Amino acid sequence: MERHGDDDDPMQAINNHDKVYGKTFLVHDLSGSLLPELEEQGAMRRNDYYIPVSGEEKAADFGNTKDGGVSQYSKYDSIPLNSLKSDEAASDPKQGPTFQDGQRRVDYVLTYHVQKPPSVCRKTYRFADYHILRSLRRSLSMMRSGDTPPSKEDPEIAAHNHRLDYHEDDKRFRQTEFEDNLREMGLELEKDEGNKIPGIGFLKIHAPWNVLCREAEFMKLKMPTKKVYEVKQGSNVVERINLFIHKVTAPLHPKVEPNRPQNVKHLSHPFSREKQHLFDLSDRESFFDSKTRASIVYEVLKRTRCTKAKYTMGITSLLGNGVYTAAYPLHDGDVDGMGAEANDRKILYEEWASYSVFYKYQPIGLIRKYFGEKIGLYFAWLGVYTQMLIPAAIVGVIVFLYGCATVDNDIPSMEICDPRNNITMCPLCDRACSYWKLNTACGTARASHLFDNPATVFFSIFMALWATMFMEHWKRRQMRLNYIWDLTGFEEEEDHHRAEYEIQVMQKTLKKQDMYPKDKKVKLTCTDRAPAYMMGLFLMLFMIGVTFAVVFGVILYRISIKAALHMSSNPTARSNIRATVKGTAAVINLVIIIIMDEVYGAIARWLTVLEVPKTDKSFEERLIIKTFVLKFANAFSPIVYLAFFRGRMVGRPGDYVYVIGSYRMEECAHAGCLMELCIQLCITMLGKQLIQNNLFEIGIPKIKKLIRRRKSDMDSQQQEDYNMTLQRHEKDHFLGPFVGLSPEYMEMIIQFGMVTLFVASFPLAPLFALLNNIIEIRLDAKKFVTEVRRPIAARAKDIGIWYNLLRGLSKVAVIVNAFVISFTSDFIPRLVYQYMYSPDGSMHGFVNHTLSYFNVSDFKPGTAPLQPMHLGYEVQICRYKDYRETLWSNTPYDLSKEFWAILACRLAFVIVFQNVVMLMSDFVDWLIPDIPKDISLQIHKEKILMVELFMKEEEGKKLLRDNHTNQSPFQPRSRPASHTPSNC
Repeated sequence: MERHGDDDDPMQAINNHDKVYGKTFLVHDLSGSLLPELEEQGAMRRNDYYIPVSGEEKAADFGNTKDGGVSQYSKYDSIPLNSLKSDEAASDPKQGPTFQDGQRRVDYVLTYHVQKPPSVCRKTYRFADYHILRSLRRSLSMMRSGDTPPSKEDPEIAAHNHRLDYHEDDKRFRQTEFEDNLREMGLELEKDEGNKIPGIGFLKIHAPWNVLCREAEFMKLKMPTKKVYEVKQGSNVVERINLFIHKVTAPLHPKVEPNRPQNVKHLSHPFSREKQHLFDLSDRESFFDSKTRASIVYEVLKRTRCTKAKYTMGITSLLGNGVYTAAYPLHDGDVDGMGAEANDRKILYEEWASYSVFYKYQPIGLIRKYFGEKIGLYFAWLGVYTQMLIPAAIVGVIVFLYGCATVDNDIPSMEICDPRNNITMCPLCDRACSYWKLNTACGTARASHLFDNPATVFFSIFMALWATMFMEHWKRRQMRLNYIWDLTGFEEEEDHHRAEYEIQVMQKTLKKQDMYPKDKKVKLTCTDRAPAYMMGLFLMLFMIGVTFAVVFGVILYRISIKAALHMSSNPTARSNIRATVKGTAAVINLVIIIIMDEVYGAIARWLTVLEVPKTDKSFEERLIIKTFVLKFANAFSPIVYLAFFRGRMVGRPGDYVYVIGSYRMEECAHAGCLMELCIQLCITMLGKQLIQNNLFEIGIPKIKKLIRRRKSDMDSQQQEDYNMTLQRHEKDHFLGPFVGLSPEYMEMIIQFGMVTLFVASFPLAPLFALLNNIIEIRLDAKKFVTEVRRPIAARAKDIGIWYNLLRGLSKVAVIVNAFVISFTSDFIPRLVYQYMYSPDGSMHGFVNHTLSYFNVSDFKPGTAPLQPMHLGYEVQICRYKDYRETLWSNTPYDLSKEFWAILACRLAFVIVFQNVVMLMSDFVDWLIPDIPKDISLQIHKEKILMVELFMKEEEGKKLLRDNHTNQSPFQPRSRPASHTPSNC
């Protein structure tokens, strides 16, 4: 039996149902489908969240449409209580963006796709299943009556469209269930599906006071109590010194309140609803700031689950499956413009994110207040690192200037540059290269002295101690911030499971239940993840091998280009062979490093996803380790080759070691490989900082803005007017997503390695790092304030695994610099010659001491120079840099005893240098306490005050119990004010 036509339209069915009771309801289904409450008759009338709408409003909302059909409210948007005011309701600038009622502030926003415009009413899959049955009945009736059915569309296209509709309906079903669960958790929701941003809907979330209290107690948030105490800066002398320093450095402090040290501090205690009388709740709107409110809502979102779907899904799973497209808290307000109200974001923009205040300290307290402790700790660490680079840069410049001042007095350089020595050197390559004069390497020898002098040894020791001082200073600064930010007793709670982990567990559960129905306990074991681990290990080893292959390719490039330039007939090209080869090879290495950095970052993330870590913390740590290993190998492989392998296994004239075919291993210049190492380190460091770190971060957002502007049909004035009409949640939607702090930390960790690992070859590295970080701080600040959405405020008491990486690099730097001084520079050979072989104890004759003799008649066939008369005379004996026996000895060309003596001294220097410097570093570490003395006293004082506070409270409760016991039974008992029931 067929139903009437009214049943075909679910909207008409709703209107007919409402007419029976004489009222109209606007149903608040956020996905466009019918609410589950409609399945039960009268459920809407029992729900206080909805308000009936009068007949006049019904006519205004549903009747006044162009086509006479359903209006803009046919998406069943409900109007919550207390939200029937104008959409233009002004928000209190101190309170931030609010709902339409102008009272409840927006604490969090979820966005989702709106597939069709609001004027189109979609049918859910529940009604779709009903229409499928109706169509089958009609088809059967037509077949019985013999009528030809009307022509239909292609069945494949119809099936595809049905699958798409089912997929979208499934998303809306999960969305509806999730939002219903959020309401059960106590959150209040409001939808905005306006047409300012087509295809995007916004779910605004507000946490009422009772939810804030409940979650703050659950999260153990430390909140300031009414109790205040005096903060002692130390003894009177120390306090006066601190005040004097503060007055002297007053121009360097940002104009942020408070701008001077605080003498009093509120005693903090984990929030408890039973002990609300301890806290100052006179202004509930400001008791929980916007950062705390957003983090509370986020915790509720993470705990809320969709259970009616195939898999149990939380907010991360819903975001990953496209049910919601984004989730973010809102910024406080605009940063520029005539109508921008004073807010924390605007203050940060003016006093922190501007390049004009590069010389000022960072407002770390305000950064923490706005972005949370984790981001505050990053910028505090970056500030400490940048400040500590100042003395390192000054000492590095002094060492460089010392090299410049003493270059004219360097005897080995003078001997190389003296044309009277008339030393003929052996060819640098087979056949194409000819004999050359040693004095042509004068410029390289003088330049090498700028970095290879006795002062670099002192600078290496200084930088090893500097790294230890930096780590100790940061630990003390971190502990002080923990005390100021009330994180002294904070312990990281157990992290929630990742969505991918939950889905894989569910899939394994379903699969195992099909095989073993009685076994319900399922979890991922190491055996399940072993293939992913092994694949990740092999792929990382393969990518490191790719890095070595790239270095080998650059080696072949240098060898082949050198031979080609020697064969060139252009005298200009032949005169600048060394400079051309060094410079172009360093630039090629830089380009490859920048490209491979992006590739390695993507591979590290892909491998970490394959492993399916259980928690977000585990995922982040594994990703950091993989990314660091790959990027470290990528950045430092060319440098390690130049420092420790180039020129080591070359051989000698007549018996060279060949790489491929006729290409023999590279040799260092006569002054050593230190100059080439310096060039490579300088180009890599400056290139990565200027191109990869700064230009990319500045240029990519501007290019994206330009592309969006080109795609838009509006001109600049129209775009500005359009932006003025957008609300806060719509403006923040156009900002980029926050991708975490790992890229920022990784930049600085690689830079720290550049500064410490090979600083003996490049004393100006701290100076370049300092200049980069001054720009980097303001660049990151501007990005966080204006270009990305406001991140979730995450609590943290330290910088986590990054500290361990810094600590490891500082230890490895001691060993690396010991080998650089010992094997890469000429520091040890010069000392050995001066004190063992010099006839007068000076450096005269050092160059001749380092050169061996070769008889040109001993060249192998096919390796002699093609132009033996290049110098204008026939060469019988040439010289090459090595410690070999002379031609007139019994064992010519064998390694001499001088070689073994110098090798023993080099190894002895490495051992002594490493142990002495590490001993000094450990002594400095032991000498400086991790916790400042005044902070230790204040923490102890807080504990005593907290015990006294609770002792007084217990005494008061005991006194009240005694009074109640002695009270007359006819006398009404009074309730103390402190025990008045709260609204929580």
